[in-house]
Amino acid sequence: MIQLENLANYQARIDGYLTEQLQAIEINDQRLFDAMSYGLLIGGKRMRPYLAYVTGDMLDIPPSDIDPIAAAIECIHAYSLLHDDLPAMDDDDLRRGKPTCHKKFDEATAILAGDSLQTLAFEIISNHDFVSIDAKAQIKLIAHLSKAAGYQGMCGGQAMDLAATDKQVSIEHLQTIHKLKTGALLQAAILMPTLCRNDLPLATYQGLQDFAAKIGLAYQVHDDIIDITSSEETLGKPAGSDVEAGKSTYPALLGLEGAIEKEQQLFQQALHALASLPYNTQNLSNFSTFIIKRAH
Repeated sequence: MIQLENLANYQARIDGYLTEQLQAIEINDQRLFDAMSYGLLIGGKRMRPYLAYVTGDMLDIPPSDIDPIAAAIECIHAYSLLHDDLPAMDDDDLRRGKPTCHKKFDEATAILAGDSLQTLAFEIISNHDFVSIDAKAQIKLIAHLSKAAGYQGMCGGQAMDLAATDKQVSIEHLQTIHKLKTGALLQAAILMPTLCRNDLPLATYQGLQDFAAKIGLAYQVHDDIIDITSSEETLGKPAGSDVEAGKSTYPALLGLEGAIEKEQQLFQQALHALASLPYNTQNLSNFSTFIIKRAH
């Protein structure tokens, strides 16, 4: 298994920063605060923050300006998981090997914790004193995250995913679902740091955009594959849960071998996009390899 350079350091950095953001909150309801903290700090690989940090490092952006971007994206990701796990959505009892938020607390608290983490994301970016950009660019960061997280991104993709349950959809429709549901936030982790550079050539942005789109889709294809090939112990949640829930997946549409072939195709396209960039893209390349080799 390939090791991601500085992954542990970036995980520690973002966990410390997120903890600081939570500690700065004036507590008015302890139970809701505890649920927010549980949902945000329960663990996880911190892949989206990692992408933000290594992209920022590649573009010579101060890590202190990547902190709020990485934290905001992780807050959105955590809120989405709290809501996805609810009975009205994916109805899961386990997340990362631990009880889901609504099982640990209750459904109403889990909903409010997700709502609170969503708004915390925008509060973090709004309140940060950026050194590399002005207020106008700061607003662009907020706008980018809003689109990636909302109707034209993650939420819209989740709605399409729910609507496709127990239905046969085309591979093109499935790709659209995952481009929004999973890909939008992964792309944001790569593209939001570019907004901290006023002198970034358009071709570089487009290359990163192409890479982000391909690797975001590959990430979801691999998720679909390991959902049926890994154990519950490895996944930290019930294996085969997507199949049991009647979800449209790449293995369901293409077969397992076809899904693996699709993943490899996207992987090669992602590497090709990186090859066009005038930077040291080794960390992004390693990430590409990592996500299609991971077991959970």
